[in-house]
Amino acid sequence: MNVIDSIVTQAASIAAVRRDIHAHPELCFEEVRTADVVAQKLTEWGIPIHRGLGKTGVVGIVKGRDGGASGRAIGLRADMDALPMQEFNTFAHASKHQGKMHACGHDGHVAMLLAAAQHFAKHRNFDGTVYLIFQPAEEGGGGARVMIEDGLFEQFPMQAVYGMHNWPGMPVGTFAVSPGPVMASTSEFKITIRGKGGHAALPHTGIDPVPIACQMVQTFQTIISRNKKPVDAGVISVTMINAGEATNVVPDSVELQGTVRTFTIEVLELIEQRMRQIAEHTCAAHDATCEFAFVRNYPPTVNSPAEAEFARKVMATIVGEERVVAQEPTMGAEDFAYMLQAKPGAYCFIANGDGAHREMGHGGGPCMLHNPSYDFNDDLIPLGATYWVKLAEEWLAQPTAAA
Repeated sequence: MNVIDSIVTQAASIAAVRRDIHAHPELCFEEVRTADVVAQKLTEWGIPIHRGLGKTGVVGIVKGRDGGASGRAIGLRADMDALPMQEFNTFAHASKHQGKMHACGHDGHVAMLLAAAQHFAKHRNFDGTVYLIFQPAEEGGGGARVMIEDGLFEQFPMQAVYGMHNWPGMPVGTFAVSPGPVMASTSEFKITIRGKGGHAALPHTGIDPVPIACQMVQTFQTIISRNKKPVDAGVISVTMINAGEATNVVPDSVELQGTVRTFTIEVLELIEQRMRQIAEHTCAAHDATCEFAFVRNYPPTVNSPAEAEFARKVMATIVGEERVVAQEPTMGAEDFAYMLQAKPGAYCFIANGDGAHREMGHGGGPCMLHNPSYDFNDDLIPLGATYWVKLAEEWLAQPTAAA
């Protein structure tokens, strides 16, 4: 692999920062300590910072050898927040906070961007500006959206923005990037079916919402199999059904909740419309009533073709063509989608390995995202940082018309 020597030299010190952040996880919009660590490091390296976008966000401003005079700028983003879950690992840098854990590797994402920042501070081999975006609240808080609403792209104008996430299960030294949708939209629904309760031995005297709910759940799947095009991806998952208090009582109501995932807004709109129609009409057919709530959370994450191809070429110079693979879209969601709605860019995966990197004392479970035995692989720090550096340098070296 063609990694930058100076980044390799500093990797151990950056890994120590990563482990410190891992040991002190903070949930969305609470990343005060993490932001302080980031700000302190950037300031130590002579990089001007701006704080407060998205409440706890930090933006580092690295001007090139021209002092940024070219007007060209690229944004590199890392998320900072942890998850509300208990860590099973017992190694030295395991979480010190009950019910909070860096189980998605955002501590590693911060570390890779810090390693790149340290290199940029010493080697400004570019004209223009690199904006280092340390974002809060990816895990459900929509921190990217909030930073944008707070003026991220107005205060720090950039022509493109890039993001990166570690991906367990792929061999270390591998990247994945592709044009088009790479992560899904995420939406939540809550449906309350109101019937008429009564004695379970006398069902004809009431309106039983339970069979109505069962019919509704089954019918929702016909939206996937019969309403949308077979080549369009979509998932409807009813994950919660709440009803009843006693075995001999027909309940007054049933509550259904769940999630919808799609790769396009058009499919999302179709699913929402058909779910509402099915819910309301199924209830009406049984003389029941329906309350339907559908909340759209993150939009799909869609890579710009030109920017994805540019990222692929940069990756190939680092690890070789054979280690840059097609990015299989996942139904997971990512709020970097908001940034890609506003700016051209690409979101890629960097392989985290199979978990063999974990020290003794991990929980014995798989090293998968959102698993209590997960840990970020520190071997990725020089590789990820090298990608950030080469991506920014080569992107800013393009002729203006090509950017």
